[in-house]
Amino acid sequence: MCQVFGKTVDGETRCEHYHSPLDVIAIKFACCQEFYPCHQCHEETADHKAEVWPKDRFDEHAILCGVCKTTLSIEQYMETERCPSCQAAFNPGCQLHHHLYFERMERGCR
Repeated sequence: MCQVFGKTVDGETRCEHYHSPLDVIAIKFACCQEFYPCHQCHEETADHKAEVWPKDRFDEHAILCGVCKTTLSIEQYMETERCPSCQAAFNPGCQLHHHLYFERMERGCR
């Protein structure tokens, strides 16, 4: 089982910063390879600056579903709104923070 660091408040990886029913993922940070519930937990408890995941490593399993403890690749996570294993819904608002965790994907003009 993956250990989650930071200020978790329950067994489904919710933390003191994000604790709605949909806040059920933890992210493995590229810099330290440790899971944290959010960027604020990492900032407040880690002894180093966070680094974003580079695009060429989006195939790595860096997302933990707090409900069933399944890990997902970054690609899988970015392509779904639910855990593919247990169907737990993920918070759609997390997309607003993707730039804090993942290198931006550039979109071409159509």
